[in-house]
Amino acid sequence: MSAKPVIALVGRPNVGKSTLFNRLTRSRDALVADYPGLTRDRHYGEGRVGPGPYWVIDTGGLEPIAKDGIFHQMARQSLQAVAESDAVVLLVDGRSGVSPQDLQIAEQLRRSGRPVVLAVNKLEGLTAEGRTGEFYELGLGEPFALSAAHGDGVHSLMDQVFARLPVNKDEEADSEDEEEMLVDESTPGRRLPAKGLRVAIVGRPNVGKSTLVNTLLGEERVIAFDMPGTTRDAIEIGFERDGHRYRLVDTAGLRRKGKVFEAIEKFSVIKTLQAVEAAHVVILLLDAQQDISDQDAHIAGFVAESGRALVVGVNKWDGLDSVVRDEVKRQVTRKLPFIAWARFHYLSAQRGHGVDALMRSVLDSYAAATRKLSTPKLTRALREAVERQQPPRRGSIRPKLRYAHQGGQNPPIVVVHGNSLDAVTDVYKRYLESQIRQRFDLEGTPLRIEWKKTTNPYAVSD
Repeated sequence: MSAKPVIALVGRPNVGKSTLFNRLTRSRDALVADYPGLTRDRHYGEGRVGPGPYWVIDTGGLEPIAKDGIFHQMARQSLQAVAESDAVVLLVDGRSGVSPQDLQIAEQLRRSGRPVVLAVNKLEGLTAEGRTGEFYELGLGEPFALSAAHGDGVHSLMDQVFARLPVNKDEEADSEDEEEMLVDESTPGRRLPAKGLRVAIVGRPNVGKSTLVNTLLGEERVIAFDMPGTTRDAIEIGFERDGHRYRLVDTAGLRRKGKVFEAIEKFSVIKTLQAVEAAHVVILLLDAQQDISDQDAHIAGFVAESGRALVVGVNKWDGLDSVVRDEVKRQVTRKLPFIAWARFHYLSAQRGHGVDALMRSVLDSYAAATRKLSTPKLTRALREAVERQQPPRRGSIRPKLRYAHQGGQNPPIVVVHGNSLDAVTDVYKRYLESQIRQRFDLEGTPLRIEWKKTTNPYAVSD
């Protein structure tokens, strides 16, 4: 599965990077790397303007001359974003002209080896030709004029960025790999990817991701094997466990050195996003001895929005007394209610306690995510749910839910047809989702319900 490219926005402070970021993502929402030690955070979002999907990183500002303090920390974060990226957009201020900092930044970017596109911002109401010429001095090729605030030139900019992205030669092979499936002989009716179920292990640093990986790879009944075609975006390790083939994607930056696997606890939001995107199933690892953080919730929310099957492992469970364990469970319920559909396990990765059950849930969650739902059974479940509890009226209107069919898999998509569907309340949508989940045993996977208004084929149009 080919990972989406990563594009970093860099430049001096106050040149309009955040404005361009919001324009590209069409949202002000972003995942933030808020782990300790960051003075100014990198923001991550999904690009929605351009010829294809991509990740975009907004940086706080690059000041090469800063040796310490807040601007030094911001510069470090910007350079880390460049290292994570496939291409860079250097944003400069067209109204203030070329600055000494711009020259230094351009030199650093040339040494990075990344494709760089130069964008001259804040040119609304100005003649582009007269303002972009001096930026040829930066030695980065043709400057592109734009106004991030107004959206002028943004589409042309992204076309140029995509034209300079390196071509992924494995994309065709990856797509073929995803189509090849085998029947799981241990469970009738279940089919698994022929080259192994891709499982991403994500979570904050020091929650035990590497310990879990080593436990999975280090037992005598596990056979590790080489997996060709690994990209720099996510390290994959193939292995067999209990007769099933897996491909582990470790976001800690797992490396192979001979027959010894070394894990480096280095947190990278981009690697996490790419690992989730490429996975069939995600294991979110939490630390029972630490509070659930905003970053835990951010990652869990992204997994849910991505439609990936999810298994949550609460690690370091051994050694906790019953009072602390009860408090941890209450905290999980309170802070992660939006993934109540996931399968939860309380385990000790170091001792191997609960790991077998965790991996069984990985298989079951994938089976739920790819389950086929017949139209007659879905429609019957819909009608029984309506008989049990009708959708509430909105004024004089009561929605009519007529029939349902499956619109997709992984995650399951259920399309409900009817009339006055705009009047269906959020509470009733959650009720209907719960009923469908219970009826078809869809624990461990997001479920999406789409609403489609039934049209009258005999209606006369004006």
